[in-house]
Amino acid sequence: MIGEGLLKIKNILISQPPPENDKSPYSDLIKQFNLNACFRKFIKIERISAKEFRKNRIPVQDYTAVIFTSRHAVDHYFTLCEELRVQISDQLKYFCTSEAIALYLQKYVQFRKRKIFFGKSHFSELIDVIKKHRDEKFLFACAESHKKEIPQLLRQNKIQFKAAPIYRTVPEDVSDLDINNYDMLVFFSPIGIQSLRLNFPDFEQGERIIAAFGKATTKAAEKDGLKVQITAPTKTAPSMTMAIQQYMEGLNKK
Repeated sequence: MIGEGLLKIKNILISQPPPENDKSPYSDLIKQFNLNACFRKFIKIERISAKEFRKNRIPVQDYTAVIFTSRHAVDHYFTLCEELRVQISDQLKYFCTSEAIALYLQKYVQFRKRKIFFGKSHFSELIDVIKKHRDEKFLFACAESHKKEIPQLLRQNKIQFKAAPIYRTVPEDVSDLDINNYDMLVFFSPIGIQSLRLNFPDFEQGERIIAAFGKATTKAAEKDGLKVQITAPTKTAPSMTMAIQQYMEGLNKK
């Protein structure tokens, strides 16, 4: 349990996969404050089954263009089409929010032989490209709980589209963790907060520090009765690592 001062904050649990290399900003944070950090996903992505998808009565084959905002969407779209036995037309147009997602399509289609368009990183940039193809009938391959801003933008620009939920985010089983061993818990989604409660129904925060990324995550944590001491993004801390750094430095000055 945490006592007074920075030196008592040693073990932090970050509800994300481990960084791929030492260049992660978390590496600098760990070294700077001599922390023991455990990276563990609290959520997982699962595809909506073909049987469940059919209940939405969305004729996938009738759409002439598809919108992807993540690699998860790409994977689950092609897997679903295979399960539905839908023949994907060679004339289908692909619209991706980033070049990285567009290049990922090579896993399923011959990149140079397909009509693939992409933005720089945000959907607000991709919408300008989509408007040039407004005669297309768009299928938005999305998560069950997706950002409402995207359908709003499409409607505002009078784009003919259908949102097709093909995957969902659900809590992961992390009950093997000794949750009381950590002085700080870091969350990035409301589902992460839900996962905490499902895995550890008797969890009590006590003096433990809770960090939350995004307004929705913070709101979910507070609704669950948790006190959130660290939030991001903010004007001075656009990333979670910066927010944690500022908090730790503040403790060090006390």
